[in-house]
Amino acid sequence: MRAFLAPILALVAVLMSPSVVYCGDLPPTTTTFLSLYRAFPPTHRVQLDRLRARDRVRHGRLLQNVVGGVADFSVEGSSDPYLVGLYFTKVKLGSPPKEYNVQIDTGSDILWITCNSCSDCPQTSGLGIQLNLYDSASSATAGLISCSDPICTSAVQTSATECSVSNQCSYTFQYGDGSGTSGYYVSDALYFDMILEQSFMANSSATIVFGCSIFQSGDLTKTDKAVDGIFGFGQGALSVISQLAYRGITPKVFSHCLKGDGNGGGILVLGEILEPSIVYSPLVPSQPHYNLNLQSIAVNGQLLSIDPVAFTTSNSRGTIVDSGTTLTYLVEEAYDPFVSAITSTVSQSATPLISKGNQCYLVSNSLAEVFPPVSLNFAAGASMVLKPEEYLVHTGFVEGAAMWCIGFQKVQGGVTILGDLVLKDKIFVYDLARQRIGWTNYDCSLSVNVSVTSSKDEFINAGQLSKSNSSGDMLFKLLTTGIMVLLLHILVLVDYHLL
Repeated sequence: MRAFLAPILALVAVLMSPSVVYCGDLPPTTTTFLSLYRAFPPTHRVQLDRLRARDRVRHGRLLQNVVGGVADFSVEGSSDPYLVGLYFTKVKLGSPPKEYNVQIDTGSDILWITCNSCSDCPQTSGLGIQLNLYDSASSATAGLISCSDPICTSAVQTSATECSVSNQCSYTFQYGDGSGTSGYYVSDALYFDMILEQSFMANSSATIVFGCSIFQSGDLTKTDKAVDGIFGFGQGALSVISQLAYRGITPKVFSHCLKGDGNGGGILVLGEILEPSIVYSPLVPSQPHYNLNLQSIAVNGQLLSIDPVAFTTSNSRGTIVDSGTTLTYLVEEAYDPFVSAITSTVSQSATPLISKGNQCYLVSNSLAEVFPPVSLNFAAGASMVLKPEEYLVHTGFVEGAAMWCIGFQKVQGGVTILGDLVLKDKIFVYDLARQRIGWTNYDCSLSVNVSVTSSKDEFINAGQLSKSNSSGDMLFKLLTTGIMVLLLHILVLVDYHLL
């Protein structure tokens, strides 16, 4: 027993030392702790995990939805265009780390943050968040990307990459809503929560390349929904998911579950959420966005009469998944028969009317009693079943009746965009390694199972610890109880040093 306690006491002495400072990677003492942790039988690990989780909740540092992927990010915001109209997460960048709120956008590639040199960028936000400006000069780990850097000169990078007169690798991006940003690339440390085996959570970091925005236009200049930047989750080589996956830090898959009701929020993980009911459809190859092959639309089980050519993927057509878009945009050839079918189905229970150019309905009963389910049918037999609140938007009341309007917007030719209106209340898995996207309806306030990246096929039931019966005898229990309590305090100390 004395020999077993020796490394524990030594670990306590090291952690208690005021001269020990950790930044980013796991300290050497964590390896010692993990070895001791793994030495306990599974039943005792469960008890230790429960104590640790309870302690972290007590200190307000346990995420609402702890997930078991490689990297976990919090989610705030909602899909309601009259409230927030976007989902955003927090990223920590620089040394010392500084926190930034960035929109979650699967429709673009680059992570960019507003720089302190941007004079016309928003200074306040109607979202109730504090806006922070990135300053490379104040970060000990920051670096500029020169014109001669392979990142700037490589032909596989974004066509927006260019070289400025100051020898800085610059960029210019234009988004679908007409807004835009320009700036230059920097490299710095990104910090994120890592889940190790047996739901052991630690803080980690990696150096990434991202944009430093010095000019913004369009909606990006408005203060009502201003954030610190945009977190692009596209497939491009400069997206964070591509950078981390290329270096083996995270798997080449990420998932989200965007909560639609209440205050919104949800789950975002660089890893694969596992759920038996998930259906997958292959990505259309060689496309810059997450293009899926939409084949047909059904209302109340009846297929609409839509020419399949309307959904064909080309340079100017196709169907993309874009969490950076609030509503959903449907090509005219599909929009008109869709609205006609909805209106015909609810004509006996709702009063149709046009409001601000949108097809709306006055409803006295619950939506589920009046409006039909809608199915978006994709390649490989994967259907996305939409509830009424996933294609309708509540816009107010008229003479005591609720007014709900079609949330799909008509597109005169061009691209069908599946935005947050239909993405909410579903698990979405972007499996880049297998070039497919999966989804299923889900309550995003619940915990999820996420695959653990290892040589084994393991997964963690996130937020819930499984029960098991003790297999040790009473004497061993008594001897180990004190050691477990000591290890718990050690782990709390490790957690605080890792933050």
